[in-house]
Amino acid sequence: AHSGHGVTEVIAWLKEKAGGHAERVAVAIETPRGPIVEGLLQVGFAVFSLNPKQLDRFRDRFTLAGSKDDRLDARVLGRSLRTDEWAFRRLRLDPGWLVRMREASRFEDELKEEQRRLVNRLRAVLQRYHAELLALLPSADEPWFWDLVEQAPTPAAGKRLSPRRIKKLLSEHRIRRLTADDVVARLREPELPVGPGVIEACSEHALLLVPRLHLLAQQLGRCQAQVQRLLDELDSGEEPAQTNEHRDVRILRSLPGAGRYVVATMLAEAWRPLENRDYRTLRAVCGAAPVTKQSGRMRFVQMRYACNHRLRHAVHHWAWNAARRDPRAALLYQAMRERGLSHARALRGVADRMLKLATTLLEKGELYDEALRAAA
Repeated sequence: AHSGHGVTEVIAWLKEKAGGHAERVAVAIETPRGPIVEGLLQVGFAVFSLNPKQLDRFRDRFTLAGSKDDRLDARVLGRSLRTDEWAFRRLRLDPGWLVRMREASRFEDELKEEQRRLVNRLRAVLQRYHAELLALLPSADEPWFWDLVEQAPTPAAGKRLSPRRIKKLLSEHRIRRLTADDVVARLREPELPVGPGVIEACSEHALLLVPRLHLLAQQLGRCQAQVQRLLDELDSGEEPAQTNEHRDVRILRSLPGAGRYVVATMLAEAWRPLENRDYRTLRAVCGAAPVTKQSGRMRFVQMRYACNHRLRHAVHHWAWNAARRDPRAALLYQAMRERGLSHARALRGVADRMLKLATTLLEKGELYDEALRAAA
């Protein structure tokens, strides 16, 4: 049973079978984290994780009929761990700060995705009956625009808004790219011809979406502040993260183009390769390492798809920021583009060099110094 009593009972049964020596037992499991994994690790069992796709391949060694059940999977996992332990990943308990960082950074991505969905819904609703409002901000993703929708949910309400009220709205949100006259002129454009009941129904829909967008923006700000606070705590040495002279967070934050989001994602999703200074594993999980396929005379290299997609997005933005800020990264990007490579392929090349630079600095325990790199 997936409960505290059930997990405790199964752990006690395993420990009894091992004669009280939990360190003699190796456990093969598909999931890398959760109450069962953490409970086994706390007692002292050696827990190994296998990707479900790998388990599916191992299953073909025992049956070709395509059958699948829990007993067969248990047999496949146990026998495969005995014969191919190298294919499994041994799990360890993560430190508390890492769990907090991972939850906060992942929740930030979830909030951003949910915000994009709601913004797209708001745009679709406004496009149906209030398109002149979208001319002010086609993306419809800023809080001042949501407040404007609340004050002008219908074209008729928008025409009644006074310049003074609009000026106050823009001033509260510090919007300088638009003036009150620009907004008034746009709101008084001829409205779209729509059928009966469309304006009433769509305006009610828009007014329901706006409070949710404000709430998401507030939660996203709190989440980003929490991530920033965790990074600052690690950087200041309040958490016992590393024994090196310079902490990993400080080194990663010193790299060109590596901001709050990139550093938090790297720590949350690639902590073990960073801790082990494992460049090969790091470039593979980030999607920067290419995949070579060769058979006979056929040979081609393609992009790696089996990777952590959060890390892929993070290093993509990291490489693009580095190419705009760091002269050597910019030269590398330009050289790859001149060879005919695509923008994304060039950024993967830049990301690969930045990952190598990061692991080298972590090994040496040194901060990034642009002057030293230029001299080298």
